[in-house]
Amino acid sequence: MRRLSKAIALVVMAGWCSAASALAGASASPSEVAELRRMVQQLQRQMAEMQRRHEEEIARLREELAALKEKTQAAEVERELAALREAAQKEAGAAAAAPEVPPEEMTYKLRGIGLQALNPEISVAGDFLACYRHNRADRRRSDFDMRSFDIHIESYLDPYTRLKAAVGIHEDGAELGEAYLTRYGLLPNVNLTLGKFRQQFGVVNRWHKHALDQVDFPLPLRMIFGPGGLNQTGLSLDWAMPQLWGASQALTFQLTNGENDRIFGQNDRNTPSALLHYKNYRDLSKDTYLEFGLSGLLGWNEDWTITQGETTYQKHDSRPAVVLGADLTLLWEPTERMRYRNVVWRSEAYLFNKQIEAPDGSGSDTLTGWGAYSYIQGKVSRTLEVGLRFDYYRPDTKAYADLGDLAPLAVTRSGACRWGICPYLTWYQSPFVRFRLEYDHTDGRGMGPAEDILWLQAIFAAGPHKHERY
Repeated sequence: MRRLSKAIALVVMAGWCSAASALAGASASPSEVAELRRMVQQLQRQMAEMQRRHEEEIARLREELAALKEKTQAAEVERELAALREAAQKEAGAAAAAPEVPPEEMTYKLRGIGLQALNPEISVAGDFLACYRHNRADRRRSDFDMRSFDIHIESYLDPYTRLKAAVGIHEDGAELGEAYLTRYGLLPNVNLTLGKFRQQFGVVNRWHKHALDQVDFPLPLRMIFGPGGLNQTGLSLDWAMPQLWGASQALTFQLTNGENDRIFGQNDRNTPSALLHYKNYRDLSKDTYLEFGLSGLLGWNEDWTITQGETTYQKHDSRPAVVLGADLTLLWEPTERMRYRNVVWRSEAYLFNKQIEAPDGSGSDTLTGWGAYSYIQGKVSRTLEVGLRFDYYRPDTKAYADLGDLAPLAVTRSGACRWGICPYLTWYQSPFVRFRLEYDHTDGRGMGPAEDILWLQAIFAAGPHKHERY
């Protein structure tokens, strides 16, 4: 219709143009020519308006056509989705109609297998000693000794608590070495230990004898704390302190029974003793580290035996006893050859101050002495280590030392001392067995004759925790 109207308009316009031409050719009057021109201009405006409306209608028709296409595509997608839903429903109906297959039944025949995870880990470790000694005061020259056969028990009781125990079996019977419970994360970076344990005084006092770098504890440690070192019952708080200038720090506080016979032998009230140990660890390079520590032990004694002439009586008066210590360890171990080469230098110094009631009745007095050791050892191959240790101990001098049985904290001879030197060689046959050859020479003044001992030590371990130091 629109096209027909446009065509008619074009024909009319053409007619008007022909008429105008004819009038012009017939010498029309000026008024008629002007009227004709006006009508032509009006017709042109009408044609332009018709063209504008025509273009608007075409644009609207195009928009309607695009919308119709979108609706058609959406309807097609909806039809496809409906077909997919119908197919899924049919599949689900078929699966529901199918008979259900029961799962395969699992039968556990060995019911004890699951309980094995609750069993503690058990290891054994010990050492055998053979020696030849030369001592003018002792006629016994040689000896074979199964010094220790320790049963080590360890188990995590829950994700936060671990149990460790060491029971030593000797020819004379069994003895509880250690048994303690450690609760990790009691506070941020703080662990709590409860039980009987070797105390953290210095470094080597914490170790078991079969795990030492030499046959026995250093001489000054044995003189001050006794042959077994410092091993008491109580609690321990271990705090991993924040780093200081790139060094790792740790602080240990222990509160235990004052039951050491050498330092707290007169503690009849069982007054607790307190120990504080500070450790600082620093890497000097990728191959070398330095560790030093400070230790302090404080306790009390109350029961004193006084002898005056033929009269002996007990006196009760609380007196403090203090032992101070410092330790230093330097280790060089090349990263690329750590299994074949290393050198370790370790030293410790001890100072004790024990206030007493003089056994001769002369009143209050103080025992003061000190000692130190230092050793250096190194690997010369993957299985061979050599080392040398030097010990020194100086007791106090008291005229009544024999009367009060104060040795070796005090002796009667002025200027008394005891020193020792021991070279040793350790061969690692395997991670489970090693042998050690050691020569000990001890001498001094006022503390017994010189002694020479040649040791052969065989150390063995079996189980998941081989040769643990503590």
